Amino acid sequence: MSELVQVAGPPTELIFGDWYPALRAGELREGKTAKALLLGVPLLLGRKTGGKLFAMRDLCPHRGIPLSAGWFDGETVTCKYHGWRFEPCSGQCKEIPSLTSHETLDPTKIYASAFPCEERDGFAWVYLPAPGTGRVGEALPAVPEVPKFSAKFRSAHLVAELPCNVDHGIIGLMDPAHGPFVHQAWWWRSKASIHEKTKHFEPLTDDENGGRNAGFRMSSHAPSANSAPYKLLGVYGEPITTTIDFVLPNRRYETIRAGEKWFSSLTTVTPITASTCRIDVMAAWNVFYHVPFVTSIATFFGARFVRQDQQTMVEQAEGLRFHPGLMLIDDADKPAKWYFALKQARLKGTGEHPLSGPVTLHWRS
Repeated sequence: MSELVQVAGPPTELIFGDWYPALRAGELREGKTAKALLLGVPLLLGRKTGGKLFAMRDLCPHRGIPLSAGWFDGETVTCKYHGWRFEPCSGQCKEIPSLTSHETLDPTKIYASAFPCEERDGFAWVYLPAPGTGRVGEALPAVPEVPKFSAKFRSAHLVAELPCNVDHGIIGLMDPAHGPFVHQAWWWRSKASIHEKTKHFEPLTDDENGGRNAGFRMSSHAPSANSAPYKLLGVYGEPITTTIDFVLPNRRYETIRAGEKWFSSLTTVTPITASTCRIDVMAAWNVFYHVPFVTSIATFFGARFVRQDQQTMVEQAEGLRFHPGLMLIDDADKPAKWYFALKQARLKGTGEHPLSGPVTLHWRS
């Protein structure tokens, strides 16, 4: 991340009180820890003996030294500075070695910051509450995961760090007009393939949760005819449909169906700091299930696709350092406008949705 941070664009306000993928769960073996940075919060993640994941703020509440400088024995985390020992899932202090029989301080009344941490789709997801809200209770939203439609499936993931704030990462993710320019390739599309498209959208209000994960859906439709990967699904002889959802704070779900065959993905743009973010793509499928090397092939082309986006964001960050005036146009940029309105509604706690009903948009790509 260091090279990307050097060209990072301006910061933005972050959404707390939700689940974010911190790192790949495979990096956390039993009795081992790893560091991560999420929404500007330094984290110490690990896996206890028995497999349970934990996530702590990587700061000792005593003198502020990173807990990652200390030791983890599979059950407790010990601070290097004064030996304070913590149970990492709750953050509860278990021992303060310097205490004597003359002191009345109860170490178990002291807590280091610890956050809910769950494993889904090969990632360690961490729930980060808003600063100052205290320890998190039991009632939390569900941990996000890739939709799956059969017992047997294959999966893969991709990751790329971006030197821009999460807003630019997200509106770049949902931008429908950059494909023929950023992603030119024989297996995807070219400038010569640009044609007018009509897409139907509908609001996702999440009323049962007060709109916290509100968003919008690109209604089920036949995928673009100028995209080679979609054409491959024609071998199944079934109508092909795709549905794309965006929900707060940072999630894009895509589901492609061809009869009983399916491909789905969850893409997240996660703020690392107020100025930088990371894109994670988690995918699952049962299409071409028995074709040798299909996972390696999909990962190869997917990685190239993500690198093209990453390079574009690096170049954009160079310009954003000079705080240029920006514009959003209709209709291709309408989803970006919806995102900014949804984000502000969430931050203000109003629950207002920018879509009052179904909307039809037109653009060329």
